[in-house]
Amino acid sequence: MSATDSSLLRPKLLGRATVNVVVAVSVLYTLLPVLWLVLASTKNRDALFSSDLLSLSDFSLLQNLKDLFAMDGGLYGRWYVNSLLYAVIGAAVGALVSVACGYAFDKYRFRHKEKLFGLVLAAVMVPQTVLALPLYLMASEAGLVNTFWAVFIPVLFNPFGVYLGRIFARGYVPDEVLEAARVDGAGELTTYARVAFRMLGPGLITVFLFQLTAIWNNFFLPMVMLSDQDLYPVSLGLYQWNSSASVSPEYYPVVIMGSLLAVLPLILAFVLLQRFWRSGLTAGAVK
Repeated sequence: MSATDSSLLRPKLLGRATVNVVVAVSVLYTLLPVLWLVLASTKNRDALFSSDLLSLSDFSLLQNLKDLFAMDGGLYGRWYVNSLLYAVIGAAVGALVSVACGYAFDKYRFRHKEKLFGLVLAAVMVPQTVLALPLYLMASEAGLVNTFWAVFIPVLFNPFGVYLGRIFARGYVPDEVLEAARVDGAGELTTYARVAFRMLGPGLITVFLFQLTAIWNNFFLPMVMLSDQDLYPVSLGLYQWNSSASVSPEYYPVVIMGSLLAVLPLILAFVLLQRFWRSGLTAGAVK
């Protein structure tokens, strides 16, 4: 190998090594908290603060699991069901609404369409915490505070999902196919339901996963809206237990075990739907 080739190869190897180091550090940064959570969930209260987490002694996984679902009369199980209702049903309905709105913005012409879509894009940049107080006042006027609907209804409308829905409609649904359906006598609803909706499947799954993650991790809105513990989602319930742990240390193991179980639905959803999610992310990338 000549000196010229060696000098050209050295920067490439250095750049590749730098990228590998950055990726390795990022992976460790992501996985180490999860590893700590898994190991800490196997320890009892005393071993949690006094022993090495990597040690196989003081193994109390099953006992911690039993204590979790027995604590405070089994509140955790109710919180888990609440989170599934808020997140799964809310994400499914919200994804349907978002994709339908995005399809309408892309395929139909109406007055001030781009201005309205600009408002949607502006709403994407508004933090959800800023909207919590106005939503609370509106829910109070409607008599919905401290009810299931106070948390469920606001999560059905997602500006970012509408934006993604328009991108997916543009990338997956050719205008020629819609025109052919209309020529065959199909109405607009029939065209959407039987033609466009099937093509939007990967996009629908992608929006669903984004909304599922956002709703499952939602904390501030339930904290503002709810005072009844029976309506809490997992995130708010674990926060309450963690706040009580400084006075009652027996809450520490169940909070850690509950946090571990709270991660599982998201992991399961991404594993089962990753094929659709990965294809959905490439919508419109190739014409």
